[in-house]
Formats: sequence, C-alpha cells, structure tokens
Amino acid sequence: MPQPGTDSAPLRVGVVGLGFAGTTALDAFSSLPGVEVVALAGQEQPRLDELAESRGVPNRYHDWQDLVARDDLDVVSIGVPNHLHHPIALAALGSGKHVFCEKPLAPTGALAQEMVDAARAADRVLEIAFNHRRRADVQFLRRYLDEHDIGRIYHARSSWRRRAGIPGLGSWFTNRALAGGGPMVDLGPHMLDIALFLMDEPRVQRVSAVTYGELGRGGRGGSKAAKTTGGNRAFEVEDFASALLRLDTGGSIHLETSWASYSADQEDIAVELLGATGGVRLFVRDYATDGTIRLYGDEGGAPVVTIPTVHVPSGHHLAVIEEFVAKVRSGEWADAYGDYALHRSRVIDAVYQSAAEDREVEVA
Repeated sequence: MPQPGTDSAPLRVGVVGLGFAGTTALDAFSSLPGVEVVALAGQEQPRLDELAESRGVPNRYHDWQDLVARDDLDVVSIGVPNHLHHPIALAALGSGKHVFCEKPLAPTGALAQEMVDAARAADRVLEIAFNHRRRADVQFLRRYLDEHDIGRIYHARSSWRRRAGIPGLGSWFTNRALAGGGPMVDLGPHMLDIALFLMDEPRVQRVSAVTYGELGRGGRGGSKAAKTTGGNRAFEVEDFASALLRLDTGGSIHLETSWASYSADQEDIAVELLGATGGVRLFVRDYATDGTIRLYGDEGGAPVVTIPTVHVPSGHHLAVIEEFVAKVRSGEWADAYGDYALHRSRVIDAVYQSAAEDREVEVA
C-alpha cells in the first residue's frame, strides 16, 4: 500500500481554523508537493468562503466535527483557540489521523497528557507549532553550541516582552477558561522551547513564579493591531509573568513573558545562555531579521564580543510543517507523540501553580 504523501498517495489534510494560525498552516501545507488540503473548517462564513475559494480548497465546514469525521484525511491541522486543541486532537487521533497543533498543546498539562496518550495509543504523529526554534538565528546558535565549547551552561534568560500587546482585551485571549492563561501560556511555550532546545533538553524540576495583571485589569495595554479587540469578557489572566526554573542539570532558567508594561520593551524576544567559558545571546527587537546574535568570550585575557552575520528570512512556520510532513511520510512515529511539548505544558502549569500558591512547586 503506498505511503501517504507519495505521488501515488498524496497526503490529504484538513485544516481547522481561519485566523492567523489556521491561514498560515493552510498556506504552508498547500505549498508542499504531494500534499493536498481537501477540507477547511471555521465558523466565520465569509472568511471560510474567501479562504476556500482563494486557496482552492474543495470542501468547507462550519463545524470541526464534520471535518474530522471524514474518513479520507491523513492529517488534521488545528489552529483555533486554546481550549479547542484538546477535543479536536482527541477526535482526530481517535479516528486514525495525524495531528499538527498550534501551541500550547492544551490549556493545562493534564489535558496535554491526554493528547499525548491518545497519540501513543493510535500510533500517530502529534506535532506542535514551535516554529521559532526554526528561525535561522536560533539554528545558528544551536550549531555554534554543538561546535564550540562554552563550558557548563549554568543559567539562561529567556523572555518575550511587549510594551503594549494584549491580543484582544475582552476576547478569548483574556478569558482563563478559554485560553488557560495570559502571556505565559501564549508566549511562554516558545521561549521555554527555545531555551530548552539550545541547552540540549534538560528537564525542569522546580518552579518559583509570580504573575501580575495590573494593566489588563485596568483596560490598558491592548494591541492596536489586534483584530479581537472589543470583546465583552472580563480580564481574567495575567499580563506579566516571571519564573525561576531549576533544572535537573543543576542549572537554571529565568523565564519572563509580558503582553504589556510601562518599560523600554517594544516587541522583544531574548535568549541568553551563560556558560563557564563563554556565552551567547539572541535579541530580536520587533521581529528583526539581522544583527540578532552576540557571542561572548575571552581573547588574550580580555573580553571579546563577536557579531556574526546571520540573516533571518521568513518561513519558520513552513519549516516546522515540512518536518512534520517528513515525519508522517517516514512511517517512524515512536518518538513523535508530543512528549517534549507535554513537558513544556507541565512547566507552564507549575508556573501558574507557584504564582497562585506563593511557593516553589515541583513540575509534574
């Protein structure tokens, strides 16, 4: 029987979601050879019709359940609000489909565990859209650390901070039941993923954290660009979170996320690793594409800073979907059930528990 995704058996994909995440996945899958997007689901009818017609998707559905029920799909791509990741993924995996899901895996670690268990039981790929680790500058740093010894990496700082960027005051983003949290569950998974990826996947054991919602509760800090503004839900999540993560290596990570603050931040992504004999730093202001890396060391007993030339083209989302498609086609799925994403969800859980209980907690 031909493997899905070959010339004789194209990989057939159904996409759920019409916003940025859904549209980005739709375009990425559609661009790959041997892949056919045959179904699209979403509840905004004009947007659904426009996307289906402009991208040539033959089948459209108002309800995701009808899309997932198709028996001719190999893959379901999930790009919807956080609380829907879990039910859609369970339904898709339970019917034998591979799943590509936006981050976070789920609003809580317990729900994420159920998704991973379902992927393992069905022997199907469950991949999460950690596209930022595919940035050219992050990949450069990964290669640099493989090829250069900076000594024991004892501490890392990883953050994504905004001056004013709450993505929709009163929308699902700021409702705890629908989102699971604020910037720590929205931006935190990316920054935790980059740090753990660069540090060669240590395990986080304990977390001590604080969260605040000063601006959001006052109706301040909303993103002018957000299309989801104007909702009528209360602001129930944080707009700032900071956590100290203790690792099984004896090292640590300071993880910080912010949707809004009265500070020098604009739209700043930063990761810094401190090694015993050297250090590296990634700093991306307003999605900069050049000059984002600094390498720190000594030369002749004097401090030296090196600025390598690394250009960051677009296409990180396409890269992660290309890897997902390659994994599905390989037929080797035993290491692709989403376990690494589950660990990130467990850490985010511990951040919120620590902040709520005002104490250091163990990561489940």
